Amino acid sequence: MYNTNNTKTMNSGKITLKLLALIAVFGFWSCSDDDDPAPIDEEETITTLTAVLAETGGSTITLQSRDLDGDGPDAPVITVSGPLAANTSYAGAITLLNETESPAENITEEIEEEDDEHQFFFATTGNINSVTYADQDDDGNPVGLSFVLTTGDAGAATITITLRHEPKKPNDGTLSDAGGETDIAQSFTLDIQ
Repeated sequence: MYNTNNTKTMNSGKITLKLLALIAVFGFWSCSDDDDPAPIDEEETITTLTAVLAETGGSTITLQSRDLDGDGPDAPVITVSGPLAANTSYAGAITLLNETESPAENITEEIEEEDDEHQFFFATTGNINSVTYADQDDDGNPVGLSFVLTTGDAGAATITITLRHEPKKPNDGTLSDAGGETDIAQSFTLDIQ
């Protein structure tokens, strides 16, 4: 006589073994070192951009954008400490902070360390003759934490300072050619006297 209970037990055992073998294969596969994700380089939180323009032997003008609520509803507070002199060169230096941290985190240091992955771009209108880079990364490409701004005749002007993360380097100096992602962009209205 044929024993159906014994057959069921054997079939059940085979299914259990197959299931355990399948789980083991997937378990070993999921633990493979090849599938470890690359560490994510999180985007910096930048609440404050300060550009200090120092005239040789003369005045210092500060341009600042503070947006303490980040992507919140409040607009950034923009300040320009005074007018620029006509037909004058200014040494510029940019500082970036994350003031949501206490004490404030100096993002400038991170930009300096990862200068091959960052570049500032300067777009101007009105009576600014030029903005030239005064620093570069290890490959000789511009960064823009230091720059020289030269004014023209008296009148109105604007400067937009944009920091791009992972731009194409070298590039032609335009945002469209550089690509990458914008970390911060701010326009300042200037009075040149």
